[in-house]
Amino acid sequence: MTAHTAPTSGGTFLGMPVAGPTGRLRAARPFPAAAHDALGDAQLRRNLGNATATIRAKRARVVGELPDWAGLRAAGAAIKDDVLAHLDTYLVQLEEQVTKRGGTVHWARDADEACRIVTGLVRNTGAREVVKVKSMATQEIGLNEYLATAGIDAVETDLAELIVQLGHDEPSHILVPAIHRNRSEIREIFLREMPGVDPALTDDPPALAEAARRHLRRRFLAAEVAISGANFAIAETGTLCVVESEGNGRMCLTLPRTLITVMGIEKLLPAWSDLEVFLQLLPRSSTGERMNPYTSMWTGATEDQDFHLILLDNGRTATLADPRGRAALRCIRCSACLNVCPVYERTGGHAYGTVYPGPIGAVLSPQLTGVADNPTLPFASSLCGACFDACPVAIDIPSMLVHLRSRVVDAKHDAHPLAPPTPEAAAMGAAAWVMRDPKRWTRALRLAPLLRFVRRLRSLLPPLSAWTASRDLPNPPRESLRDWWVREGSIQDGSHR
Repeated sequence: MTAHTAPTSGGTFLGMPVAGPTGRLRAARPFPAAAHDALGDAQLRRNLGNATATIRAKRARVVGELPDWAGLRAAGAAIKDDVLAHLDTYLVQLEEQVTKRGGTVHWARDADEACRIVTGLVRNTGAREVVKVKSMATQEIGLNEYLATAGIDAVETDLAELIVQLGHDEPSHILVPAIHRNRSEIREIFLREMPGVDPALTDDPPALAEAARRHLRRRFLAAEVAISGANFAIAETGTLCVVESEGNGRMCLTLPRTLITVMGIEKLLPAWSDLEVFLQLLPRSSTGERMNPYTSMWTGATEDQDFHLILLDNGRTATLADPRGRAALRCIRCSACLNVCPVYERTGGHAYGTVYPGPIGAVLSPQLTGVADNPTLPFASSLCGACFDACPVAIDIPSMLVHLRSRVVDAKHDAHPLAPPTPEAAAMGAAAWVMRDPKRWTRALRLAPLLRFVRRLRSLLPPLSAWTASRDLPNPPRESLRDWWVREGSIQDGSHR
């Protein structure tokens, strides 16, 4: 584990960094600009609205079946906090167990180092193509693009990831990467990009799935190397776990003779029994299922397979160092927060500019890179709190967003200490001065009715117009609570103050 290093970009792919210490975590565009463009795409909003509403409804049904959901949620949070508090101990234990069972453990400080390790391992086998299990960690480090520069093709086998890859697109959701595509768009992608596909292919989901199955079967049978992520790793036994819905992941994990797993160091669980909690929390929160159709586990090198585990830091120890931000490392990548977020539902994942979109991306990516490299993401939220209510490990995302916003402001001030205050800062400073004195505050409240005139104006003059252009000024009461209290008290006791 290493100290955090500020990222530098070494090139881009579809506008996102693919090299440099943190890989593809730094947004190429500010969120407000990217979100503005996304809001103009009506088809995107329809696709997102339909998909997230369906997932929310399924999740609500299966979560409602459990009378102890709140207890499970608290248990999940406690287990992950124990991991974070003793991460050094559990990581050493995991390494010992994996090595004992014939696996090889590699440590990667950042995205560059992880990509170099994987590329070297693949080259050693002589393979020019690898098959991949869906993995957020490999997306985070930009592994596919890095392998491509070395002349190695990486084939995504998860159906949604395959759609994104064939469409020369970017994932827009943690669980459902192609959530922004509808089935007619997917049909067009398959017809255009998939060799040998039947020209009469319809957009019926079973037909699309069968076309993908036929395309991938040849890749599975020929693959010599597979690359996976891991949902969980058990420190006491060295066991890795991947949960998925299609079975393609299991084909990757069992058929190739070399298996390489890239895993964030926070994915640990202390004991085998801890899986009992997370295998109830994860499927219900992610796909709205009671359990995942495919849960694959392996311990070290199995059946003469050559197994390598790469433990990835990439800013995680820097996140761990912040007591108010480290809870983001509890995340189990279920995407429940995305499915309830009103901002994500209207903008989609591409607007966030990193591989982790939505509320969790707004707190995780800035911490992994440093807030100076993702300064607009903590503001990509209405702070409604729906994400906190949905999170199966109780990450208080709204409070964390407020904390990160203050860090962004502090970083700007530290970078330009002599810069004049912004209009917003001046307004907040004036408000703080008024509120510090009860007499000043009382006089200000009595002036509030004058705002009724301002409210009639559609927009204030610059720079205040930036605020009123996107907000409605509330209608102030004709009488303040303090004046009402004094008046009512005078009537009650008969005095005429």
